[in-house]
Amino acid sequence: MMRIVTTWIVLLLVVAGCTSNPKTGSQKTEMQGDVRAMAQRTLDRLYNAQPKARQVVNGAAGHAVFSNFGLKIFVAGSGSGQGVAVNNRTKTETFMRMAEIQAGWGMGVKKFSLVWVFDTSEALDRFVNSGWELSAQASGAIKANEDRGLSMEGAMAVAPGVWVYQLTEAGLALELTAKGTKYYKDDGLN
Repeated sequence: MMRIVTTWIVLLLVVAGCTSNPKTGSQKTEMQGDVRAMAQRTLDRLYNAQPKARQVVNGAAGHAVFSNFGLKIFVAGSGSGQGVAVNNRTKTETFMRMAEIQAGWGMGVKKFSLVWVFDTSEALDRFVNSGWELSAQASGAIKANEDRGLSMEGAMAVAPGVWVYQLTEAGLALELTAKGTKYYKDDGLN
């Protein structure tokens, strides 16, 4: 079992390394444009599914948008994705990547998008500069923030002042599934 998980980790890191380093300035600019376009499409989908989310995202210290693709075959699974974190006050963008490892029986493919919302500049800064690791699964319950009340409907609290909306092809999901997920800066696009 450990050998299979180790093999998946190595494979995922090799694939992530191959896809994150554009060769020319024009490739870098094009890839940044693709990530920005994905982020805008994802935000539009979120705002259509949950109109109050626009106010939440725009009023936060910052946000990040990721597109993720995961594959699970028998006892191991992996996922990868890319996105952009935005400081809402300075409009500074940081392009990022994510890698995910899963263990446990199952089979399938999952494509989803995440919109992270950071209430404080410190939380955004930690996410961008230290990355983030998720190793649990939350589902079903929506935790209301005292200051935001129902405006955070559809988002999962993952840490104090940090919320995540998960969108699937079917729309807004009332679950967050991320096992062994690491978020980090994309050196090839920054």
